[in-house]
Amino acid sequence: MTRYLIQASYTAEGVRGLLKNGCSDRRAAVAKMIEGLGGVSECFYFAFGENDVYAIAQLPDNATAAAVSLAIAASGAVTANVVVLLTPEEVDEAARKTVAYRAPGA
Repeated sequence: MTRYLIQASYTAEGVRGLLKNGCSDRRAAVAKMIEGLGGVSECFYFAFGENDVYAIAQLPDNATAAAVSLAIAASGAVTANVVVLLTPEEVDEAARKTVAYRAPGA
């Protein structure tokens, strides 16, 4: 399975939901969503700054990650950015590939 970083920010409506139901409840709801799709919720943290939440999840494929992103966006209570995480070995493999590319203007 591939790992994904989920960065999320709550709207005012989302913050009201957190205050009503608690942050531990939100972590459990996200874990249930991910596990229901055949994934694994590795970690879930609240933070100060640009994003309110940072979570790492293992998901079966990019289509499943897109489904998570769509469900989050459709709620209207959260905006999210889902980032594919690569292992050092995967980047090593990519670096060994020959790529035929011409830079713009070259």
